[in-house]
Amino acid sequence: MSDAVPGLEVDQLAASLRADLTDLHAFAEALATKLEIVLPGRARIDRRRSGLRGPKQVQRILLALDNEQLELVVDSGSVRGTRARMSGGIALKREALDLDQWVLALSEILTTEANRSERARAALAGLLM
Repeated sequence: MSDAVPGLEVDQLAASLRADLTDLHAFAEALATKLEIVLPGRARIDRRRSGLRGPKQVQRILLALDNEQLELVVDSGSVRGTRARMSGGIALKREALDLDQWVLALSEILTTEANRSERARAALAGLLM
C-alpha cells in the first residue's frame, strides 16, 4: 500500500466493505471473518444461535485498538455502530455512527494498520480481492 494516496486506499476499502450490504447478516459474517484474519486478537466477534438449532449469527463485532474502539451490533435486521476514544481502558468519548460512517472509520483504521504491519497489509490486500 502506498502512502502517496491514502485517501484512495480508504475509499477503495470502504467501497469493498459496502459491497456486501444487501444482506446485513451476510455482511456481518463476512466482515467478522475478514477482521478475525486481519486483526487477530484485537477483533472480538460474538455469535449466537437464533433458536435451538439455528446457525450461529454475528451479534456483535468489537475492535479494540490503541486508543480507539469500534463496535457494531446486529439485532433483528438493524445495526448500531459506535466509536469510542479510549485512554487507559476508559472511554473518554463515545459517539453513535450510522453504518456508512462506521465502515469508513473501520476502513481508516485498517489502512493505518496496513501501513504499520506487513502481515496486515497482505491480509488487507486479500480483502480487496
